[in-house]
Amino acid sequence: MAAADVNAIGLQLRAAKGIGRRRILAGLVLALLLPSAIEVIVSVLEYRNFAMIMLFQLAVSAAVAAIGGLWPAVVSAVLGSMLLNYFSAEPVGSLSIADPATLLTLVIFLAVACGVALAVGLATRRAQEAAHSGAEAKALSELALRILSSDGSLESFLDKIRVNLGMESMTLLSTFDSPDAPGPNWQVLASSGLQPPVTHAAADHAAVVDRNYTLLLRGGPLSEQHRRMLAAFGAFVVALRERQQLVKSRQDNVRLAEGNKMRTSILRAVSHDLRTPLAGIKLAVSSLRQEDVTFAPEDERELLATIEDYADRLDHLVDNLLDMSRITADAVNPLLRGLGWHQIMPEALRGVPGERIRNELPANLPYVEADAGILERVVANLVENAVKYAPDSDVVLVARTGAGITVDGRPASELRVMDHGLGIAPAAVLELFQPFQRLDDSPSSRDGRSGIGLGLAVAKGFTEAMGGTLMAEATPGGGLTMVVTLPLWTGGRP
Repeated sequence: MAAADVNAIGLQLRAAKGIGRRRILAGLVLALLLPSAIEVIVSVLEYRNFAMIMLFQLAVSAAVAAIGGLWPAVVSAVLGSMLLNYFSAEPVGSLSIADPATLLTLVIFLAVACGVALAVGLATRRAQEAAHSGAEAKALSELALRILSSDGSLESFLDKIRVNLGMESMTLLSTFDSPDAPGPNWQVLASSGLQPPVTHAAADHAAVVDRNYTLLLRGGPLSEQHRRMLAAFGAFVVALRERQQLVKSRQDNVRLAEGNKMRTSILRAVSHDLRTPLAGIKLAVSSLRQEDVTFAPEDERELLATIEDYADRLDHLVDNLLDMSRITADAVNPLLRGLGWHQIMPEALRGVPGERIRNELPANLPYVEADAGILERVVANLVENAVKYAPDSDVVLVARTGAGITVDGRPASELRVMDHGLGIAPAAVLELFQPFQRLDDSPSSRDGRSGIGLGLAVAKGFTEAMGGTLMAEATPGGGLTMVVTLPLWTGGRP
């Protein structure tokens, strides 16, 4: 495994620290020196207690076993028993043993010393296995934490497994049923590394995660430790895949719910807000077509004006529906250029009584970055909303630029559409720009001229498509102010 790759993901299986070569060599040196040192010391002190000297040698064997492991301890036990026989057992100075009990004692000593050495060796191996298991558990834990903090993609997950196992490439396969090809059929879900295998024949190793998923690996041999880790990684793969499917299912359900809500709202709008002007147009046309009734010129003009008014209202409602569908489909592509606020006002204010508008726009403001047609729709919808919900108030248009007015860190200019109507409660501001939301107690809703609640939603969507923001705030003295903020044009005056 490359060190750079290991450092890149922060995972590495560290070898368990057992008895290494240095400790074995140290144990062998001590096994040769300590038993001899014991006999030298007792000889200098003229100490002749055979049982105590044997315990000293046994302690030396245990110490050597703890330092150097099994084989140095065996060497210490054999050498200690020989030294006991030569220097402490009768006859002294000879390897022969006169007393059978002494022989049995030496045999027992040798067996106990070897048993202690074996126990220490087994404990060392268990410690090594525990260290390996701990390293595996730590690697899996770190990998799981990194997966949870990553982008959650299968490719990223497989890449971490591949680097951790030291493989060249890896592929995750999934089975699927096909009526054209009976038997197991495989499809590639994700892969990592150079030239990942896509068939079992092209892989050096194959790990069956479960009946639906298989991991194919290409690279060097897999140790038993890595195979155990691969089995655990397979469980992570299944969990990650199922989580992705759950997230996708949840997103699909959310989209279906939003689509159902949108369709329900559109049907409600069509059944009421669109049928009302259609009924008015049909009634006016039917009246004009009556051959047995003669209308006065002023009555005829009034009926024709009614038809024109309802037709304009239908056109506006249909435009809002189409615009909202474009916004929700992310299909708004504005053609941005430099525009002055005053340039779009004549078209935006078309059809609004002039006596209701107080245009206080300065003539020397910097240009903003906007699409002319889209900005006209934004301002028209905001003015229409102000006129509708503040019938007894003038609509004031002001604009300004300066320090503190920015959009995403860029200098900007803002247009304020202010009215002095009833305003709205602060808690309702967040719902103000939701599609199909409207104030049911507005005067226009009582005279049959309510819209379908798309004007502000369309204005907000169009403003954000141009890189700006649309916010609502209370007008000083009462009422509602809509604030359109757009970045300044930096390409010079067109």
